[in-house]
Amino acid sequence: MKTGLADFIRHTPQGEAAEAVLRKCVHCGFCNATCPTYQVLGDELDGPRGRIYLIKQMLEGEVSADTVLPHLDRCLTCRNCESTCPSGVRYSELADVGRAVAEQRAHRPLVARAARWVLREGLSRPGVFGTALALGRLMRPLLPASLAVKITPLKPAGQWPAVRHARRMLVLAGCVQPALMPDVNAAAARVLDRIGISLMEVPRAGCCGALRFHLNDQDGGRNDMRALIDAWWPAIESGDVEGIVMTASGCGTTVREYGHLLADDPQYAERAARISAITRDLSEVLHAERARIEALFASRGAPAAPLAYHPPCSLQHGQQVRGLAEGLLRSAGYDLQPVADSHLCCGSAGSYSLLQPRLARTLRDNKLGALQANGATGIASANVGCIAHLQSGAGVPVRHWIEWLDEAVSAAG
Repeated sequence: MKTGLADFIRHTPQGEAAEAVLRKCVHCGFCNATCPTYQVLGDELDGPRGRIYLIKQMLEGEVSADTVLPHLDRCLTCRNCESTCPSGVRYSELADVGRAVAEQRAHRPLVARAARWVLREGLSRPGVFGTALALGRLMRPLLPASLAVKITPLKPAGQWPAVRHARRMLVLAGCVQPALMPDVNAAAARVLDRIGISLMEVPRAGCCGALRFHLNDQDGGRNDMRALIDAWWPAIESGDVEGIVMTASGCGTTVREYGHLLADDPQYAERAARISAITRDLSEVLHAERARIEALFASRGAPAAPLAYHPPCSLQHGQQVRGLAEGLLRSAGYDLQPVADSHLCCGSAGSYSLLQPRLARTLRDNKLGALQANGATGIASANVGCIAHLQSGAGVPVRHWIEWLDEAVSAAG
């Protein structure tokens, strides 16, 4: 695609990044076939091809940022289009540039700006979010139904094994997961402990930066990334740990792109690239030890009740990791049910379900219809946001797949 960027962005790092993506796009439209918002709205400008053209026109000075911003706000950044694109267009990188420019040049209403500020500051700070969630649980009967369904009951974390093995890995505590689903990392630690790997959290390892970054505070997001690198680096530099395990696939996608996102930072570029290189999703770590996992279930009985698995977009499209969690669940005896259109987004997408509630609810209901179509009595997923979003409308338990696996490990003895 030929480009003619305007003076304000030509010959800048952002402009060069945008041009590299735009020139690969051949405008074929295959991406629209798998875009959730295009399927719901049927608007060319709410599909990847249309958004690419809008960003191009904005960067060329032909359309205003106010025209572009609503369509970018409605984008889930699910990256399904990247999995579909025959030309290898990195749409998400162009969207990052487009959002940064549009946010600077558009006139977002004060109420909308305030809502985004609250989400950025509230969700990215574990202490603030934990306190707010505790208050929300106390006041749940008084809250509007649309908000009350998003507040999950408290489920305390189970036992976290002591660090006792020579093989050790770090895990991200995160920002919302410790308060919302505190047993996820503990369950991962228990399963890994059974196969000779100790899992550790370190102090001050909070938000990965994704929340701020995707709410168009890219500078703030990069500051969160630097803070996380600083928290992890002593354990990595000393050789005390062999890698980093991610139990939230949304965070995993971001951390695995630190090398790209901080490439222009002379102080952090090398460390960021190192952290990206040693980060793995939990399913990858356990799949590499599958023989030892399967040995835990050598004497298992009849298969468990039927289960449906939802692969988050951040896992299957962002990290390009597919089929591993499903294989581990089958090894544990779970009867995984087929799910139609499993490539489509559930509508969670970080803070998207709070900022675009109608679209998010439609996508959630469509996803739940597919997940429960074949009689599953439980749903598994791999990202805290997806789990909370799906649970708000599901009639069956929705849990992280590692919790289902940990339950099977415990039952196997």
